[in-house]
Amino acid sequence: MTNLTLTPTTLNGTVIVPPSKSIAHRAVICASLATGRSTIKNVQLSDDILATIEGMRSFGAIISYDDQTLTIDGIRNGSAKEIRTINCNESGSTLRFLIPLATLFTGETHFIGQGHLGKRPLEPYQELFEAQSLHYKQAATENLQLSVAGPLTSGIYEMRGDISSQFITGMLLTLPLLTEDSILKITTHLESKGYIDLTLSVLQSFGIVIEQDEDGQEYRIKGQQAYTARDYTVEGDYSQAAFWLSANALGNELLVNGLDSDSLQGDQAIVSILETVNGGSNDSERIIDGAQVPDIIPVVALVAALSKGKTKIINLERLRIKESDRLVATQKELTALGAQIEIVGDSLLIEGVSELSGGQEVWSHKDHRMAMMLAIASTVCQEPIHIKDTDCVKKSYPNFWETFQQLGGKIHEWNMG
Repeated sequence: MTNLTLTPTTLNGTVIVPPSKSIAHRAVICASLATGRSTIKNVQLSDDILATIEGMRSFGAIISYDDQTLTIDGIRNGSAKEIRTINCNESGSTLRFLIPLATLFTGETHFIGQGHLGKRPLEPYQELFEAQSLHYKQAATENLQLSVAGPLTSGIYEMRGDISSQFITGMLLTLPLLTEDSILKITTHLESKGYIDLTLSVLQSFGIVIEQDEDGQEYRIKGQQAYTARDYTVEGDYSQAAFWLSANALGNELLVNGLDSDSLQGDQAIVSILETVNGGSNDSERIIDGAQVPDIIPVVALVAALSKGKTKIINLERLRIKESDRLVATQKELTALGAQIEIVGDSLLIEGVSELSGGQEVWSHKDHRMAMMLAIASTVCQEPIHIKDTDCVKKSYPNFWETFQQLGGKIHEWNMG
């Protein structure tokens, strides 16, 4: 893995943010399930999106890529292999979206993965498969090894919503293709509802209709629906834009283009969160609820660490089950750079400081969002910082370091000796 030394400098220029990874996952799946040919424009081949593409190919979709555009010929009956292996790499979205979809095809599907993927919760699916006496077998190994087989049957499903919205999305993608109508009831508070709104929007674009109640706790899904092939363009990604918007809040001079101000993406909340963090006086305490936006919390914590007064970021339990334990990683690495941050339960308590000293070796924890947060932190440190394991940005933003340099970021490889 590459280790980099970053020298403090002010970033300047225009950034066109990469396409939304969350939307691209959903669009690739919907197009693959449609009859006929679709084109998905504005797609970046991050490791996560490649995992979903390979997964849908294993079911029989024909997918090609040229000039940021995917051409997808939908799955035909009988085109899936009888036994297939899907390497999800480290993509939780790929794994959780495709597990229920795998039951639509005859034979077994084997899911494998790397990194922390094998440690991320799958209990809602395990319980569902056991209730229907379906094949579900997970090996007790550090890396993911899971095999499943269907078919799922139509009916009334109850599922927790407080672990990950990805389970809900997986079911919403699958249930319209079953023979009878189904109802999906959420039995707990629904985390990251914005991602469900994204799912419903993309489904509607591909011809699938799902009714929901006002609270978003119950979904009525007619069976025997059909996905419709179409041309689709993926909008810019607020999760990735958050790093550049936060860089601006810290005194860099960037114009961030490519975002839809009417986006349904939950991480669009970065705009209002930055306004909150930058407001207030020395004796004020801001409270930010991180339950719905776990992916942007590391960079929000960075901005809070350099803002006047105190900031408390609450409801961060889900940060512990990401690509790293982001709660611990954020506190540890920013503290090493000179921030004043404590972990209390599932919250971060941050006392603003006037500057970060830098001059330290820090670690990405092999987590793409930690690596990018530390890159932005380098721009406001007094001394260079040395970041270990920076290649992890390929998971979601393959050209991040290239863009960082184009904006004036000073990088050179660091030999650990």
